[in-house]
Amino acid sequence: MKRIAIFASGNGSNAENIIRHFQDAPRGGEVALVVCNKPEAGVIGRASRLNVPVEVLTGAEIRDPERMLPVLERYGVDVIVLAGFLLMIPSFLIERYNERIVNIHPSLLPKFGGKGMYGRHVHEAVVAAGERESGITVHFVSDKCD
Repeated sequence: MKRIAIFASGNGSNAENIIRHFQDAPRGGEVALVVCNKPEAGVIGRASRLNVPVEVLTGAEIRDPERMLPVLERYGVDVIVLAGFLLMIPSFLIERYNERIVNIHPSLLPKFGGKGMYGRHVHEAVVAAGERESGITVHFVSDKCD
C-alpha cells in the first residue's frame, strides 16, 4: 500500500477529495499526511476532520532537508501529491521522490499560469477571457517542470 503525503497551502478541497477517495474503498494507497505551509489554511481542518495527520511547516523548514526528510520518513511517505501547494518544491525532494511527485493544477496551461494563477483564480481568468473550456492538469514534477 502506497503512503501519500499531500502538500497543500489553501482551502483543501482537492486534498479532501483525494483523502476521501482513498478512505472510501481499498485502492492501493492511503493518505498518510498533509503538509501545509500556512497555519490558517482550510486544508488543516479538512484533514483533521478526516483523521489525517497534519504537519504545518514554514517555507524554510520545507526547504531544509534535515527538517523535511525526517517528517516524510516518520510517516513512511512513498508518493507526494501537490494539491494547491504554492511553494516551489526543493530539489532534494524532487531527487528523493523522483517520478513520485504529482502536481494538480487548474488549467488552461500555459496560457493561464504564473504568479497569482492558482485555484479559482485560474478558472475565473479563463471565463473572463471568453474561453470555452477550463480544466485540470495533472503531471509529474521534475527539475524542469513543476
